[in-house]
Parts: sequence; C-alpha cells; structure tokens
Amino acid sequence: MKKTALIMAGGRGERFWPESRMDMPKQFLSLTGDGRTMIQLTVERIKSLVDIEDIYIATNESYMELVKRQLPGLPEENILCEPVGRNTAPCIGLGAEHIARKYGDALMLVLPSDHLIKYNAIFCQTLEDACAVAEQGGNLVTLGITPDNPDTGYGYIKFNPEQIVGRAYAVERFVEKPDLETAKGYLASHEYLWNSGMFIWKTSSILENLRAFLPDMYEGLERIRAAIGTPEQQAALEREFRGFKSVSIDYGVMEKAKDIYCLAGNFGWDDVGSWLAVGRIRKTNEFGNVVNGNVVTIDTKNSIIQGKDKLIAAVGLRDIVIVDTDDAILICEKDSAGDIKKVLENLRICNKYQYL
Repeated sequence: MKKTALIMAGGRGERFWPESRMDMPKQFLSLTGDGRTMIQLTVERIKSLVDIEDIYIATNESYMELVKRQLPGLPEENILCEPVGRNTAPCIGLGAEHIARKYGDALMLVLPSDHLIKYNAIFCQTLEDACAVAEQGGNLVTLGITPDNPDTGYGYIKFNPEQIVGRAYAVERFVEKPDLETAKGYLASHEYLWNSGMFIWKTSSILENLRAFLPDMYEGLERIRAAIGTPEQQAALEREFRGFKSVSIDYGVMEKAKDIYCLAGNFGWDDVGSWLAVGRIRKTNEFGNVVNGNVVTIDTKNSIIQGKDKLIAAVGLRDIVIVDTDDAILICEKDSAGDIKKVLENLRICNKYQYL
C-alpha cells in the first residue's frame, strides 16, 4: 500500500526561548550541531520509506516560507497551512483529507517535526512493522517508547503483552502524566510505554474514527476536501478550520477508539522538550558541560552554555543553563528549565512582544 507522511510543524517551541521565537520556532533550528534543522532531519530519516512528493507538512501559515526554504524538494501544494492552531486532531484530519483525495486510501505516518532519533535504521524498521499492522482492517497504530526511568513528563500507554498482532501489542488505555510514585509502578510493571505522539494508520481508518468520535469536525473536514483544487479551497479552509474545537488526537480519538496497537520503540528517541535535551544530544566535556560559542568556564560543571561571538565567562556554576542571543539572555537552573514558558507569559503581560 502507498506510504505517505504528515509531519506536524506548527508548534512554537517556547521552552527553547530565547533561541526559539515566533518567527523561527524550534523545528526550524539546528540543535544537533551539524547544521541540519530538526524538520530537515525528520524528513531525511523517512526518505527510505516515503518519497518526498508524498510527504506533507502541516504548519502555521506564517511558516510557509521557512518550510519552502528548508525543504526545497517538497511540492508547495504539500505544505498545509493552518489558518489558526487547533491542536492535533484537526491537523491530522486535514492531512488525511489531502492524502485521501490524492490516493483514495493510503498508509499515513504521522510524525512530530521536533523529535530526534539516534538509530534511524531501527526507527525505519519499526515504522515498516507498524505499517504491516496498520494495513490490517481499521487498526490504529502508535509508537511507544520503552521507558528507562520513571519520568513524570510523559503520558503513558498501557499495553496487553498477551494480545499481539505482528510485532505490536494491543493498547488497553492511555494515561495522563503520572506522579512519581505512579510512574515508578509503571516502570516496574514492564507493561507501560511512554506516549511518543507518533502514529501509523490508513487514511480510511483515521477518517472513520474522526467521523465516529468527532462528527462535527469530520463534516467540516469533508467540506474542506470537496474544495481542494478549486477557487474556493482557501475560503473553505479558513471558514471550517476556525470553527473547529481545539482537541488532541489522543483525547478526541485514541482514548475512545478500538483496535489500537502499539510497538515498543528502542531507537534512541528524544522529544527535545527543553534546553535539558541539549545535554543529552550533544557531547559533554570532561566537566559535564555542553558549550557552544565564545565560552570560558572556570570551576563550572554540568551546565549548558549557548553563545555566539560575545564572550561568556562562567565561574563556579553548577547545573545552570545560559543562552545568549542578539537581544536576550536566559539564565536558569536546570531544574527550572520547564518554567521558561512563564518568562514568555510575563513578556506578554508587559507588552514586550519584540522578545517573543
């Protein structure tokens, strides 16, 4: 069956401020030190499975030129510009309608644009195995990540190790981000995976589930589909999409649907959720520091220091994040990296929009 992909690239990456900004969010930045941006890496890693003309990018309409510039081989009509953010269910539905209109029915890989994968060959084989399960009936398939610690920052997937199709386990339920003690229990049971937000299904399967569980949204998506390729396409998109409720695919479909399966991913996954990820994906020096730019450190350990031409001298620091850009400097403890979004909230309150 034809393989296609929808890459979701509409997020703002606020926890990577001040590098990530409204006009240049995280997915369009290079965080690995090799010059390739996150969205470029996402496209490259699936090129053995999906032809470039069958890859669709769902993004904010203000990022269209960024996508065109960073992915020059991508057909322009494959850039699906959402007029307003409405979470993942409408985004995925829009992609499914475009793909279904072109191919009738096809396999659809749904991938975030801002994840990193260490072992691409294993990742692609896992996707191949997932496609084999998704081709059967109306199966919805997701990739879970084998947890190596009781992380409270992820949602979890409870699977049934006794019910197997191919290399996939039947999903019993999706659970929200747990507290630490609950997460420890999940880890000890060996029956839970981290929810990666990656999905594989036929367009017919996901559209049927949208029809069943989000009927108003489905009807609006069908009206958009009917207008694709006509002079009314943009007007229909604007009218219908703005009327959609903001709902995630997990809440809107996956928590309610039947025939859900998951594969355990062991391919070196990182969701790159905050500056702490830089310490995982880049090489540290002998003091546990990750430094980039014109940096001098004295008695500084386990810190992330990101600069440019301006000299940054760090003395006697432990577990600190420093990020210097042309117009802003971030300094925070590693333990507080998840609170960087609060800085942006404060900037909005103070009408300092030039720093967002």
